[in-house]
Amino acid sequence: MAKPVIWTVDDDPDVLRAVERDLRRQYGDRYRVLAADSGAKALEGVKQLKLRNEPIALFLVDQRMPRMSGVEFLEAALEFFPEAKRVLLTAYADTDAAIKAINDVQISHYLMKPWDPPEERLYPVVDDILDDWLASFRPGFEGIRVIGNRWSPASYQIKDFLARNQVPYLWLDVEADSEARKLMESASGGGIKLPLVVFPDGTRLNDPTIGEVAAKAGLRTHAEMPFYDLVILGGGPAGLAAAVYGASEGLRTVMIEREAPGGQAGMSSRIENYLGFPSGLSGGDLTRRAVAQARRFGVEMLTPQEVSHVSTKDNYRIVTLADGGVISCHALLIATGVQYRKLDVPGVERLTGAGVYYGAANTEALTCKSQDVYIVGGANSAGQGAMYLSHFARKVTMLVRADGLARTMSSYLIEQIAKTPNIEVQICSRVVEAHGENNLEAVSIMNDQTGEVRRCEAAALFIFIGAVPRTECLAKILELDDHGFILSGDDLTRDGRRPKGWNLDRAPYLLETSVPGIFVAGDVRHGSIKRVASAVGEGSIAIELIHRYLSNVKV
Repeated sequence: MAKPVIWTVDDDPDVLRAVERDLRRQYGDRYRVLAADSGAKALEGVKQLKLRNEPIALFLVDQRMPRMSGVEFLEAALEFFPEAKRVLLTAYADTDAAIKAINDVQISHYLMKPWDPPEERLYPVVDDILDDWLASFRPGFEGIRVIGNRWSPASYQIKDFLARNQVPYLWLDVEADSEARKLMESASGGGIKLPLVVFPDGTRLNDPTIGEVAAKAGLRTHAEMPFYDLVILGGGPAGLAAAVYGASEGLRTVMIEREAPGGQAGMSSRIENYLGFPSGLSGGDLTRRAVAQARRFGVEMLTPQEVSHVSTKDNYRIVTLADGGVISCHALLIATGVQYRKLDVPGVERLTGAGVYYGAANTEALTCKSQDVYIVGGANSAGQGAMYLSHFARKVTMLVRADGLARTMSSYLIEQIAKTPNIEVQICSRVVEAHGENNLEAVSIMNDQTGEVRRCEAAALFIFIGAVPRTECLAKILELDDHGFILSGDDLTRDGRRPKGWNLDRAPYLLETSVPGIFVAGDVRHGSIKRVASAVGEGSIAIELIHRYLSNVKV
């Protein structure tokens, strides 16, 4: 944490130099002493400290200054730092003003000038005041602050991105938090566009793109080298497992993720059937542990970064990035996972990010406190989301198109849901429309057995209706099934014939695609088991197959 600030203001340069000197000599090892020769200059500095979230312990201000008196300055400055202590410097003729200031701005003390010797007339007073301030001081949050509107899709995207990338941030709702309004006033020079993102150094971004936030937050989007032994596309459980095993076994490894490590699993509010965690853990916790492990072994991670094209040249695999960068490698692993299928009903697309969310949207759970929310879907991810949201919402209603949960959800989750009093499961039901002007206000629900349509008030709608693969940039180079999943291993051999263009004497390895040296793991693979544990297993198995490939190919 930065040193707390003692700020002294006086228009007399001799007095200002003297008080600054005396304060630094006594308190410079514990406090940062700042000085200004006018209230206006000091007020601008105060606003900058507010943006940088640096605490002010004490204002020591001259009363008789042109254009802005000491009391007027304190009235303005305390809007930003109401907990700061305040001392007024006065001449004998200003004692009435000082006494009035005790009532107007609750000054802690007033000091008559001159204060020599400071050991007797300055330091004892300041010591007592600073001790009082320290007794009640609680350090503020020192990370990134995001100021916006609860129902702003752009604000939601930034919050979701930071959370999924394990970047600490503080959310401030401009309509509910006085701190948000103070920060906006501090940053008012040059105009404000929400969402406003304020960084620890005081710099700010108005209505930024995700890429701008990532760059300023220190996330890496550009590779350090042009060539690697292994490039991994996708940072879900399969990609992270492959990164850990590959780097730990000596492969120069880079992992490219277009959103955030963890993938769809990283958005899970609770994973209770993962081996070794009897009490369960969240997808965010699993991701954090895996990312730390991968980095310890030297894995380079690029996020957010997207791949636009994959090609081959001789025994090299070439990845072209969306920003024009090119990375080559000996072996390429596709672990891009899947993304939530969109719910195609009126109103949903327009209100996405403003009450309608795909996945558990953990960043929005607190805003649902004591409200009614709805979940669309009946698989494990929907059940985990319902259990998580039940801790916040007044009521969670699960809308399931099937006639029950048994075919799509694990029994342990079904039992937990049945025991949770504020979760209701409505079978044979689906959302047919989302309503609201600026944010979700209600949903229309159809019962497929009776044909009845009911309109119900809703604070939020969370959608879990299956997933589709992320293989848009791979369709021209790899063989895919009819749904866009990547074929590999035995699935590529038809009537004893190897894939078209296959130029090796052997058949494709278990997780090898239709192009030698390009492998696939996790949910994006045709026929994969959609479980976190199986994705981690495939990621680790892929490394063994990649070693086998590299040992038999001239590289």
